[in-house]
Amino acid sequence: MEIKKDSIIYPLPSDNLLAEKEAFWRVKLPPDYKQMIKRNNGASPEAKAFKVKSHSYVLIKFLCILEAPENNEAGTFDIDVTWTQLEDRLTDDGDLLGVALLPIATLFAGDFVCLDYRNSRDNPSVCVWDHENSAELEPNTYPVADTFKEFLAMLHQPAAKVGHENNCGFFEALIEVVVIKW
Repeated sequence: MEIKKDSIIYPLPSDNLLAEKEAFWRVKLPPDYKQMIKRNNGASPEAKAFKVKSHSYVLIKFLCILEAPENNEAGTFDIDVTWTQLEDRLTDDGDLLGVALLPIATLFAGDFVCLDYRNSRDNPSVCVWDHENSAELEPNTYPVADTFKEFLAMLHQPAAKVGHENNCGFFEALIEVVVIKW
């Protein structure tokens, strides 16, 4: 996966920090996700579009994992910070210890790509969490891929052409303006 090198958030997470997060979240992160986050913490990929059924999405950036997000100017992009803000909308089980849906990337218009641990604490699938249609203890998600590796393979360059069948080119241009000003 090619990423925008200047978008990486430092410091990069260590194996010890990832192990601490897994214990806190009570899940096992996919090995390919851990490998990606240890090199490209919080990065924006060059190929950022993907399509599920007839809906196109544009990934803005992967969320990061920081030991002390409050001491980092990019701390708002930390997974724990994001998860804390959305916590009750990312599970359908109020008694669950740990996470059901772990947000790992932010999408254009406020949705998130999540690792979905509802069926397996060790082998999550990947879904899109819909912020507009999710409520407390009622997350609304759309399946994307069976594995994180499969999800990465879906990412492609947004089309330059704006049309009914693919509107990613328009969103790509808009995102570039928003991210530069952000």
